[in-house]
Amino acid sequence: MTPLDATTPAAPLQVTNPAVPVEPPRVAAPAFIPTTDGFAEDTRQLLHDRLLVTHAAVGVLTALVTALGMVGDPILSAETGLGRGALVLPAVAFAQALTGLIFLRRHRDTPLPVLRWIEFSHFGAIALLGGVARFLVLFADPAASPDPRFAELQYRFSAVISNYPLVFAVILYGVLIPNTRRRSLIGAGLLALVPLVATGLAAAFNPGVRATIPDILPVTFFPLFMGLIVAVFSATRATAMRREAFEARREAEQIGAYTLVRKLGEGGMGEVFLAEHRLLKRPCAVKFIRAEMAADRSVSARFEREVRAVTTLAHPNTVRVYDYGRADDGAFYYVMEYLDGPTLDRLVRDRGALPPGRAVYLLRQLCGALSEAHGLGLVHRDLKPSNVLVAKLGGQSDVAKLLDFGLVQDQASDSSDGRLTRTGTVLGTPAYMCPEQAGGEAVDARGDVYSLGALAYFILAGNPPFEGTTIGKLLAAHLTQPPPDLATVRPHVPADLAAVVTRCLAKNPLDRFQTMRELDAALAACGCAGEWSVQEAAAWWAAPAGVGTGGDPDAMRAHVR
Repeated sequence: MTPLDATTPAAPLQVTNPAVPVEPPRVAAPAFIPTTDGFAEDTRQLLHDRLLVTHAAVGVLTALVTALGMVGDPILSAETGLGRGALVLPAVAFAQALTGLIFLRRHRDTPLPVLRWIEFSHFGAIALLGGVARFLVLFADPAASPDPRFAELQYRFSAVISNYPLVFAVILYGVLIPNTRRRSLIGAGLLALVPLVATGLAAAFNPGVRATIPDILPVTFFPLFMGLIVAVFSATRATAMRREAFEARREAEQIGAYTLVRKLGEGGMGEVFLAEHRLLKRPCAVKFIRAEMAADRSVSARFEREVRAVTTLAHPNTVRVYDYGRADDGAFYYVMEYLDGPTLDRLVRDRGALPPGRAVYLLRQLCGALSEAHGLGLVHRDLKPSNVLVAKLGGQSDVAKLLDFGLVQDQASDSSDGRLTRTGTVLGTPAYMCPEQAGGEAVDARGDVYSLGALAYFILAGNPPFEGTTIGKLLAAHLTQPPPDLATVRPHVPADLAAVVTRCLAKNPLDRFQTMRELDAALAACGCAGEWSVQEAAAWWAAPAGVGTGGDPDAMRAHVR
């Protein structure tokens, strides 16, 4: 959903140029909000980051061990007598760590269950490496002790050396991996069992180890037991602290009757968050107006009156505004209908120009929405493809939703200060701006007719009627140049529909359709008007190639442009 942009009268020129990104100012709103289920998402993100750390650490260590073993005589090779064949273990662990690291860096949105499987495989590989290494070290015949009284000394030393890597793995598992007490106890406990199992297997296959078991078990068990206590305590305490911090953060994220869920994006006016009504459990979008604008009482008052005017709109093809108010820090906000679907801009960019029948089907819906707004004295003044969202809503497909009444002009206001924007100020998007708007003159409903004609040209041709390298050239084109003949540029567009678009793009407002009802009737009279219906729309959305957002970021940003 797009922001409701507000501009003070002092600004002589303010245009929206989609080719020139503008860094939006920050607002007094939370910078990060976890998703629904919020704590689970918080855990997912933390687990993702911690797994990145552990994979990187294991990758570096195993790469180092492998490299040193290639040029020297590693301890494991010397102990086992396997020579450089023992390097297979760290090499395999390095490959596993590198594979996991690459995957995690490329997939930051990996679901929590998948991350848990990665956690299991990663620490399972560590356990397997440590267990096999310990078995090989204890299974090999040790060098003879120089002191016959301590024939088992080498076994004791090997047991200690091969035990501590897994002790560290147990501690790091509890400290780094976010888990409940039960999960931490199970995971760390399984890691702690590995050296004991490896020792038992070595004793079963090597008689020399059996005599040293009373000496090996204490130096094996007690470090593991202490590591297990540290791991479980750390995981339990860390989870409790994260839960407390999350609840405190959630308390601060209550805006009126709404709970902020996550940030959708930023726009020129501020930031938009996905939210949920605490009682109705209805998803919605909450827009925060930037603090410096909310602090200006005159601008804030005019903006508030403008929002109240927009809330009177009830047409099903107009985005609904549910509520508005002020946050505790004074930031102005309003609550809108949350929609998830491609904008016309994204739809055309992904799939090309629309068939004439479908274009008419969507344009007529917009005519209805604008007709209601014009009847209430509201002129949109910023019609463009990115301000129209195509959604599947209420069991119907191809529902056009008109967004962003941010540049709306309330012609019904009696107050001299009642308009949010005034004559002499140029606002809007240059590629879709009517001539009178480009010239800084007053704009009425016929200005929206022109902009809708430019939008129609875009969805039928795949590009706007005028394109220029600078804002000035675009404004000059709208003021002086005749629009290209749509039927010539795109021969597949029927002549009657092309004529309707050309009339919408007339320079003189008197030569255009005078109302949206007239334009709707002209569109309905086109021969292609019956080529797209509810049935065709449903079939298109049901097809594998149909466009749905699936959480696509560009579709989400339709809420904040």
